[in-house]
Amino acid sequence: MKKVAIYGQAYTVSAEKEIKILVSILKRHRIVVFFEKEFYRLLVKKKTLEKKYPTFSDFNDLSNSFDLMFTIGGDGTILRAITFIRDLDIPIMGINTGRLGFLATVQKNKIEEAIELLLKKEFTIQERTLLEVETTPQTSDFKDVNFALNEVTIARKNTTSMIGIKTYLNKEYLTNYWADGLIIATPTGSTGYSLSCHGPVILPNAKSLVVTPIAPHNLNARPMVIPDDISIELEISAREKDFLITLDSRIATVNKQTKIRVKKSSFTIKSILPNNQSYLKTLRSKLLWGEDTRNEAL
Repeated sequence: MKKVAIYGQAYTVSAEKEIKILVSILKRHRIVVFFEKEFYRLLVKKKTLEKKYPTFSDFNDLSNSFDLMFTIGGDGTILRAITFIRDLDIPIMGINTGRLGFLATVQKNKIEEAIELLLKKEFTIQERTLLEVETTPQTSDFKDVNFALNEVTIARKNTTSMIGIKTYLNKEYLTNYWADGLIIATPTGSTGYSLSCHGPVILPNAKSLVVTPIAPHNLNARPMVIPDDISIELEISAREKDFLITLDSRIATVNKQTKIRVKKSSFTIKSILPNNQSYLKTLRSKLLWGEDTRNEAL
């Protein structure tokens, strides 16, 4: 490991201690560090860094010469970071200074241990499926970054009324969901918005997607697991003229005449999992599975 990028968001500048620890360890191993430009500006303002560092400000400033990107924050920080990486072959390791953290799995007190495992090549790389969105007519908001790691969500706007979401799988009609919206989630996103709407948890390496209605009017409209090679087409009917599309945390308002196509992206995002961690261990910890005194002896 010779060259890395570091990305964080404004609220993560409170994690000064963790940033200093990370930079100190990388310096000790003579690893070249680039900071995202806006994040770097905030760190300089707070006098967190002791010397000057090179920066990057968008996708074009990065290349496959980077061995890794560290993110400082929570899962939302990683969702933002992928807009810089896109289809580059740069894996991500998330240092969790946020809350739950299914993607940002390195805890504050485990930074040095995680990097030592990296340098010893004691880790696995999980390839994370992304979703790609096409709209007719084209939505300018997603012209350059039309992909999502967690989910694509259709939702009502400026109304308390339900919307109808006519759904087709590989051009075959499935149903018309009358609901507040519809979530199409990847395995990564199955522990996000979809989970809060009673969707299932899916392992990251599963070749599946989840279609989850948001507050459906028909109680028999249940979340549905489908193969990830299916093309999903959506048509919207609503009282209001507009509705919302979100790709992870990025949001756009579109006219209800807009048709949407969602499919698996042609590239994946690679996340690094040190050998002292596992996805199942993360599930037990974050979702409090097994929090029962009867399991104490196991």
